[in-house]
Amino acid sequence: MRRIKVGVIGLGEVTQIVHLPILEQLSERFEIGALCDISPGLVHSMGQRYGVGKLYTDARELAEQRDLDAVFVLNSNEYHTECTIVAVNNGKHVLVEKPMCLSLPEVDEIVHARDQAGVQVMVGYMRRFAPAFVQAVEEVKALDKINYARVRDIIGANSLIIEQSSRVHRFDDIPPEAMQDRRERSQRMVLDAIGETPPDVGRAYMLLCGLSSHDISAMREIIGYPKRVVAAAQWNGGNFISAIFEYPGYRVTFETGVDRQRRFDAHIEVYGEHKSVRVQYDTPYIRHMPTTLVIHETVGDSYRESISRPTYKDPYTHELEYFYDVVTNGTEPKTTPEDYKEDLEIFRMIIDAFAKSESDQAT
Repeated sequence: MRRIKVGVIGLGEVTQIVHLPILEQLSERFEIGALCDISPGLVHSMGQRYGVGKLYTDARELAEQRDLDAVFVLNSNEYHTECTIVAVNNGKHVLVEKPMCLSLPEVDEIVHARDQAGVQVMVGYMRRFAPAFVQAVEEVKALDKINYARVRDIIGANSLIIEQSSRVHRFDDIPPEAMQDRRERSQRMVLDAIGETPPDVGRAYMLLCGLSSHDISAMREIIGYPKRVVAAAQWNGGNFISAIFEYPGYRVTFETGVDRQRRFDAHIEVYGEHKSVRVQYDTPYIRHMPTTLVIHETVGDSYRESISRPTYKDPYTHELEYFYDVVTNGTEPKTTPEDYKEDLEIFRMIIDAFAKSESDQAT
């Protein structure tokens, strides 16, 4: 089996808990060829842990390393576009964590760079690679009709899970000017994406681009693109959002929020006339927590409930195995930049619905 050499940009908590251990586990497929983070102490620590000699604090220098086949862009959201494009321009395939970017023009920039370079860019929507989800897509296709669907993601802050389950290395050596640059970029990019809005709407948009991008992306794959957003609202400073989507012949409710409970309730459920199909996710910060497929069905006089756990292998591992095939076989991934663009369009529809709801309340 051919091994591909990858460089990793961004060594934060999800990289430490998920990506690096899986790359090490899949050593017959991947070789970690370079690491990069703006924290010198963190780069050095992870380099020692994984036996990597090529260490960088500048993403451009990593992207220019000639022997890399692919780059994982796992750093802060505000730098995804820049790092993806520089990697692509250096002839590297890219796996970029969600959100790939924050605005529609950035998508077009990434697509143009990818096409010019003749490489692949894949967005890290790991939930869509879970076998339970893949099976659910087929189950929904077989339904005679859909009456309703629900998309829910109410979770406790990630730190509540991480502090009980993992050790994450952090250093206080990030330059103050880098931290200021990140804050300024975030403000500028949200302004470019949705225009002048109150701070709580801006925070809601970042929640949509972050946590909610998993849910909206999965919703699109399992039931398609909505006709419109009927209504939407945000509250608690943009930390909670609800929306109603219109689909042909039915409606879909969406709800998301982050609180301080140590639990993770993320699922999508599609209700047919005689059968409902539900995908239930658990926290990705504890590896191998199962994703399950739950089916309720009425057959004749009987009502049946079944819970299927196809595997303990976590969705991230399935995602990285899929990315390996993309790189080695030259196939187009299902989570392309064009696919991600549809999520940004829906986020904008939700933001516009916030404004309409507030206008209706005012009158």
